[in-house]
Amino acid sequence: MSDDRGTRQATFGTDGSVETDTPPEATGTNDFGEEKAPNETDGGYSRYAVSSLLQKAVRRSDEEIAAWAAWELARSGYAWNLWDRLNLYVVEDLKAGEQIALTIERYEELATDRWEPDSWRGRLCAIHAALAAARAPSTREAANADAFFGAVAEERAKAHKDGSEPTIDFPVGDLKPEERYDVIFDGHTGEGSKRDRGTRFFKRHGARVGPEGESELSARWQRLNMILSDIDYTEAEIEHAVSAVEPDDRWTEPAFDDGDKGNSDVNIGG
Repeated sequence: MSDDRGTRQATFGTDGSVETDTPPEATGTNDFGEEKAPNETDGGYSRYAVSSLLQKAVRRSDEEIAAWAAWELARSGYAWNLWDRLNLYVVEDLKAGEQIALTIERYEELATDRWEPDSWRGRLCAIHAALAAARAPSTREAANADAFFGAVAEERAKAHKDGSEPTIDFPVGDLKPEERYDVIFDGHTGEGSKRDRGTRFFKRHGARVGPEGESELSARWQRLNMILSDIDYTEAEIEHAVSAVEPDDRWTEPAFDDGDKGNSDVNIGG
């Protein structure tokens, strides 16, 4: 994909006005036959206003407004701005895990590599991408998480400097062995190696999934792998290894009779 977006970043003059190099494809006259001003679209709008409108339309799932804003940017010579923003919206305004990222990437590839961005085909790609984005589930979860985690980091740093306890902490707390997230300290970590937590610990605790659990076929493979292993796993260990984690308590693990303390009061024969 062609990408010269890095050369088109806007700056601001001393009087607060926007200063940016207008690409050749964005120059010329507007719909009224007037010479376009810098950052003006063919319809006589500010590209910054149209770009912001596009994002809010995607966020609010307004398909018609999103489609128009994308069309306006594409036909006006600001396709580079359009595709840059649509790719941002994928991570800022849409639900994680959706296939929309690949969809928008494909439309951008078609519009910029196969066809001209402001051509009829290029404009159709722009509209398709905007509609796909507007139809995808909207959420600010990533942006909200980033802001929240950053605020907590600042609070922890301030409390550390003052020698006090933070009013709020990261969801993982201190992240120490034999506490809530004890299962992470397997042989892949320094703390796990110190505790001689090798393959047995990983199979028993670290490889569990959920809360949906393994498919029937995957669980069968895991059972057979453990049965055929050089390690003499008990039936209790095997059944626990293939069991799904509890949806309301995903990190609690039982103790086993061989000295594996787990992080709960439940004990399973080992």
